[in-house]
Parts: sequence; structure tokens; C-alpha cells
Amino acid sequence: MENNAINETDRVDSNLHDEMLAERFLDQMMNDFNRSKILEEIDQSLKNKDKKAFLHLTEKLKSMS
Repeated sequence: MENNAINETDRVDSNLHDEMLAERFLDQMMNDFNRSKILEEIDQSLKNKDKKAFLHLTEKLKSMS
């Protein structure tokens, strides 16, 4: 009986660990996606010679780091 309780605890710990890894992975993917979009917008602001947008976007990018 005690062995079953230990196995159950190990399974819960493993599930929690997997869930935390998945959450970290998704967070990183969202961060990478958002960073990529901002970089695209910065490129566009440079093409459009939009200094105000460029400054705003670069500040936004800095705050992500």
C-alpha cells in the first residue's frame, strides 16, 4: 500500500513537472513571436521613415528583454 502512495506521488510530481515545462515552452514561444512581430514593425517604421513609431517600438522591444 505504501509503495502505491509513493508511485502516485511520483506520478503527480512528474505531471506537475511536465506541465511546468509545457508552460515555460509556450511562454517562450509567445515571447519569441511577439519579439518577431515588433522587429517586423520596426523594419516597417524604418522603411516609412516614421521616427515616432520607431522610437516607440524600440522602447517596447527593450522592455521585453
